[in-house]
Amino acid sequence: MVIAYLLGSLNPAIIITRFKTGKDIREMGSGNAGFTNVLRSVGVGPAVATIICDYLKGIIAVLIGWWIFSGLTVTNDVAPLEYVKYGRYLAGLCVITGHVFPIFYGFKGGKGVVTANALMLVVDWRVFLMIIVTFLIIALTTKLISLGSTACAALYPVYTLLVTYFLEYLPYLNTPNELRFRFVLISTGCAFAVGVMIIVMHRENLKRLFNGEEKRIKPKSKSKSNS
Repeated sequence: MVIAYLLGSLNPAIIITRFKTGKDIREMGSGNAGFTNVLRSVGVGPAVATIICDYLKGIIAVLIGWWIFSGLTVTNDVAPLEYVKYGRYLAGLCVITGHVFPIFYGFKGGKGVVTANALMLVVDWRVFLMIIVTFLIIALTTKLISLGSTACAALYPVYTLLVTYFLEYLPYLNTPNELRFRFVLISTGCAFAVGVMIIVMHRENLKRLFNGEEKRIKPKSKSKSNS
């Protein structure tokens, strides 16, 4: 948990923007230390670097949780897969918390969307694909990143419930590889916690969406040079 939180507290948006411009991304544009604000305020290159680094820190943290929990002693009523997934979710929740409330930057960070997506990728690629497709459909049709992010946050526990129940619990019922129903409940609960965190961090975006004032995504344009 500590390792994951500290990894999450390393904020690429702040580091890259400061290196590129000498400014604090939290004092630019929307004030959010995340990919979208870097794209709008600094440019495409720094935004791409930001999203890659946010993904990597999320993946590394979740893999560490996976590795630690895979070495735990398994009791008779808990399948090894359960331990491993619990470790991944625990690390994921902590790395997202670090991203949102970074100890290195006065507990003011980003909104955790990209890092949460990294958690989804490592925990279950099927849920990850469902989330990505949903996000792309919404974001590309509306040009509203916040709408896509909050919709996916709301659907994350729903997709998790469907996948864990129909693809992991039911097929192995009454077999040596049986997973307890609590596995479905705990996985869905963890996904719900992540989703709530993302939605809460987007509360100002939601207000603007309801008022029709949310800005559509548009990369920062380069100023024209004098001929």
